[in-house]
Amino acid sequence: MSLESLLKDTEVKMQKALEVVQREFNTLRTGRSSPALVEGVRVDYFGTPTPLKQLANISAPDPKMLVIQPWDANSIQEIEKALQKSDLGLTPIVEGKVIRVPIPPLSTERRDELAKIAHRKAEEGRVAVRNIRHAAKEGIEKLQKDKEITEDDKFKNLDSLQKLTDRTQKKVDEILAGKEAELKVV
Repeated sequence: MSLESLLKDTEVKMQKALEVVQREFNTLRTGRSSPALVEGVRVDYFGTPTPLKQLANISAPDPKMLVIQPWDANSIQEIEKALQKSDLGLTPIVEGKVIRVPIPPLSTERRDELAKIAHRKAEEGRVAVRNIRHAAKEGIEKLQKDKEITEDDKFKNLDSLQKLTDRTQKKVDEILAGKEAELKVV
């Protein structure tokens, strides 16, 4: 593997880790409705745990309501059960072929609990970024050991790798700060 492809691959992996953190944060419930909140809820669909987003159209017509329109009307009861079992604290209301999910306001305790979960997810993202950096660092050191790059190139690229890592960690912190601010809004 060349140095350029190693660094490009590292940058792509760090970006993907950042996207995972963002996706995880989107599933955390705040006082506002968002389809991302329930997209990952697993529904027992003919014996197979299936993500809700593959079974229905999910929309947020207003900040306090989600509307779920299943493509298969026979799956309504299973979707309702899955939403009730989820740890989101939501109570779905079945109205014919549509499921309405009111988003209740969060209690102070639930906000604190969600903030802790957000911190844990951010730390998982930071650990993933550090693991990616570690693998890239080993790759750079191997290239220098195999005499494919000079020692100066090794140190220059380790420095740029650290700067990339720091930038990515900073973005994780910014996403966390945004989510915390969102959780504090009553």
